[in-house]
Amino acid sequence: MTPGARISAAIEVLDRILAGQPAEQALLRWSRASRFAGSGDRAAVRDLVFDALRCRTSHAALGGALTGRGLMIGGLIAAGRDPGTLFTGEGHAPPPLAPDEGNGSADGRSDIPDWIRPLWDRSLGDQAAAVAQAMRHRAPVWLRVNMVKATPAEAVAVLGDDSIAAVPDPRLPTALRVMENERRLTQSHAYRNGLVELQDLSPQLACAALPVGPGMRVLDYCAGGGGKSLAIAGQADGLILVAHDADPARMRDLPRRAERAGVKVHIDSSPSGSFDLAIADVPCSGSGTWRRAPDAKWRLTDADLCALLSVQAAILRKAAARVRPGGHLAYMTCSVLDAENDGQVRAFLGDDPGFSQMARHLWTPLDGGDGFFLSLLVRR
Repeated sequence: MTPGARISAAIEVLDRILAGQPAEQALLRWSRASRFAGSGDRAAVRDLVFDALRCRTSHAALGGALTGRGLMIGGLIAAGRDPGTLFTGEGHAPPPLAPDEGNGSADGRSDIPDWIRPLWDRSLGDQAAAVAQAMRHRAPVWLRVNMVKATPAEAVAVLGDDSIAAVPDPRLPTALRVMENERRLTQSHAYRNGLVELQDLSPQLACAALPVGPGMRVLDYCAGGGGKSLAIAGQADGLILVAHDADPARMRDLPRRAERAGVKVHIDSSPSGSFDLAIADVPCSGSGTWRRAPDAKWRLTDADLCALLSVQAAILRKAAARVRPGGHLAYMTCSVLDAENDGQVRAFLGDDPGFSQMARHLWTPLDGGDGFFLSLLVRR
């Protein structure tokens, strides 16, 4: 596909998304209907679509309309390119520009939805503008080295055999930032043989901050794909890892992932007894991950957020009930909004004086990874 044809394809996909279709679904439908598009074309169209969604409001303002065409025009202008060189109408390129197209201006902070901006500003304070700006750019790709199978140096070397360049982070050497050829990862020997797992830096830092010791019973209460369980599996010997999720289907890949990693995780639909550590990585707005899933920030509503707050509070209390005296409870979100983070912890501690907070972290994209929150509580 020519660059102009890729722009036309992105316009088609974006118009479907703006009409209400989820981004991944719209991209999949376009891909299935476009057998002529190679893997490079599909990747390029995906990048165009996600770049436009990250900067939806500002690119629409630059391009003159909140349409797929307006977003593509605005994106080219924002990148310092003349959209007229691609909007030619030749071949499969989009039609030429009209006189009133491409004459707007925009503020990058507008790419946080208007209704959530007050919450954003209150939650992030003097970092609000900088984090909003960071959310307009593509997130880096991070890997976690599986210490059960490899050292960081060994993982870097095996990745290099597949021409994937990665470097350790000085804060956590088992966290590798991918510098080149990230799209080869899932087919690489390091990934397929369980030496590395895809996991963002922030949750890796959160898991590294947990008080994990030999022989402990650990409950991953909202396990999903099991990323937290797998991250702590190599931190101590003899761990008993129990994974639970209200929707068991979300854990369907966990047995395969655990086998690949060389660790054992027990899946339990109704965990009982007490645990030394319970992890509650609760459903949330995902506001910390909006540069990876930019469609989500435009689909979130005030009603959605209110419903999530109720779910989070209920899960926090259920997970707390499984913590033994002297044990720990880790409350986590991939959000940067105070209502989902410190607000939930304050309300919980107000209701249950048997717990106290011993550590609290909020990471943002300014730290290199996604936005992520951890409150580590101890039961007296």
